[in-house]
Amino acid sequence: MHAAILAPRHRAIARTVERLLAVTNAAGPRSRLSDLFFLPGVPGAMALRGRALAEGTARFRDRAARERMLPAEHFREAPGGLWLSSLGLGTYIGQPDTPTDSAVEQAATICLTSGRVNVLDTAINYRYQRAERSLGRALARAVERGAVARDEVFVATKNGYLAPDGELGPPSRSWVDEQLVRPGILAPEDLVDGSHAMSRSYLLDQFARSRQNLGLETIDLLYLHNAPDAQLPVVGVDVFLGRLEEAFALLESFRDAGHLGAYGLATWGCLREPPGAPGHFALEAAVRIARKVGGEDHGLRFVQFPFSLAMPEAWTHPTQPVGGARLPLFGAAVKLRLGCFTSVPLAQGRLARGGLRRAGLSAAQTALQFARSAPGTIGPLVGQKRAEHLSENLELAARRPWGAETFAACLAPEPERAPKA
Repeated sequence: MHAAILAPRHRAIARTVERLLAVTNAAGPRSRLSDLFFLPGVPGAMALRGRALAEGTARFRDRAARERMLPAEHFREAPGGLWLSSLGLGTYIGQPDTPTDSAVEQAATICLTSGRVNVLDTAINYRYQRAERSLGRALARAVERGAVARDEVFVATKNGYLAPDGELGPPSRSWVDEQLVRPGILAPEDLVDGSHAMSRSYLLDQFARSRQNLGLETIDLLYLHNAPDAQLPVVGVDVFLGRLEEAFALLESFRDAGHLGAYGLATWGCLREPPGAPGHFALEAAVRIARKVGGEDHGLRFVQFPFSLAMPEAWTHPTQPVGGARLPLFGAAVKLRLGCFTSVPLAQGRLARGGLRRAGLSAAQTALQFARSAPGTIGPLVGQKRAEHLSENLELAARRPWGAETFAACLAPEPERAPKA
């Protein structure tokens, strides 16, 4: 990337990105051993102690305001009193190869050391476990260099989908039987649609692998990955609710052991479908189960779902029954005291290539600004590995989110233009 070829408003951040890239590729200083501990049962594997805390994330926010002159509105208070950036780094797209590993590590390092982003999101199946490992290495390096502290950074991952190890090459046809069924990790009847499971034994195994991949003593947020979307159409409501209760009970035990901060549901369409639709799931039902197994201080704190200019249903469609009323998903989550993260803000690149433009922003910035301005959101999660995309997106942190009127105007239909005579 060359700063000179970018628009003037991006050049300062672009130069910062270039400097950070140079630092990222340089040899790091000595490890801070006080921040590390050995992962039990994994010979030689070390991990970072601690987790995101209210005090640490407030420190990150205050430093961003003091040193980067970022507006206070860039950070939102999340469940647990955490202060989280209104832009998060997503890690979904990419090949399971070494160049992509390096690109993700650099992107995460730049996000953290820029002082603009303290939310990292991944999943064990993203790039076949390599996305988790890339984030783990980046966070460890940033902590070692003193760029951030562990308690300033919020790390979320997801379990549920099958996740072969991408560093071992393509899985064989017998991989499920050899690696999961025979060792007792997965019972054949617990596998749904050949790709998803949420049994106790499977989640135990996957959570341990995620902690190892990320190199963390404690994961801040673990989502059940598309659990209603994958399971409901196959097993039905009653079986699914039973499985969800067992899973939540297990996740509560992870919290009790100090290995998990909170849990949530990462979803696709189930929460945006109206009641009565085949794939509909009521968020209120999940909260009831969490209260049953975890009490009023239960760990179900977050929900993730698609939201963008191309997929606005979470704001526009009242799909969620809460207390006898019908609310849009954002409103329901707020009512149920759940923090909201949103996915696919750029519609996998379509909105960046030819989307709406507002207030002098590029199409990509407009889409992200729209997603981070939704009332009730913490912020969108965006994948960004190329340096020019990083500089363009990170520039938004210096802007205040839109007010309700500007946000709503983006959803209004464009007026039809009269044909020229």
